Amino acid sequence: MIVTLIVVCEVGFWVLLAAGLATRYLLKMPRAGLALLLCEPLLEVLLLVVTAIDLKNGADPDWRHGIAALYIGYTVGHGHRTVKWLDGHAAHRFGGAPPPVKPPRYGTARARHEGTVWLGSVTAAAVASGLLLLATWYVGDDGNTDGLRSWIFVAWRAAGIHGLIALSYAIWPKKAPGHDFGKAPDKAPGEASAVPARNPEHVPDRLVGRAREDEEQVR
Repeated sequence: MIVTLIVVCEVGFWVLLAAGLATRYLLKMPRAGLALLLCEPLLEVLLLVVTAIDLKNGADPDWRHGIAALYIGYTVGHGHRTVKWLDGHAAHRFGGAPPPVKPPRYGTARARHEGTVWLGSVTAAAVASGLLLLATWYVGDDGNTDGLRSWIFVAWRAAGIHGLIALSYAIWPKKAPGHDFGKAPDKAPGEASAVPARNPEHVPDRLVGRAREDEEQVR
């Protein structure tokens, strides 16, 4: 039942998101669309309540309850970023708004961006850990809660791996193409050269004469 509800919540997340954006931009009903988007957290509340009831009714804590806690944590940590990203693209595509700003790709700006995303993973791990500890307290000594505690380690291990990846962008910042030491930056298509081309009439007569002498010698 828990696994089925997780699938239902995941599908419902994208259905509500699509419905909210369509109502907001296609039907030109921003308030109704915002109301649909604000219903997203209710899915996580429903999953949390059903999980608690399942444990209260005597279900043995297992991986399904751990997955439920991780799913809720991930939605809290990263769900708002997903909604904001899709809302920006929908506003540009259907609402006439300017294109959303793309995340930085190089240098310290990319490192800061990766660090911000990693904080979402830390939030997800913290929320999942809190829910798992509450579930452990809720079950008490009557059931085996080792399975729930093991998922706390899983949550923080995932956050730790993500943190190492984010840290690598700070230690070894990614360089923009053409900005390596000793190499001139690549010019964008159609970009003018830094040294303007000279027309023949702008070349000094002495140079033109020397070029003609060299040409006659070759002949």
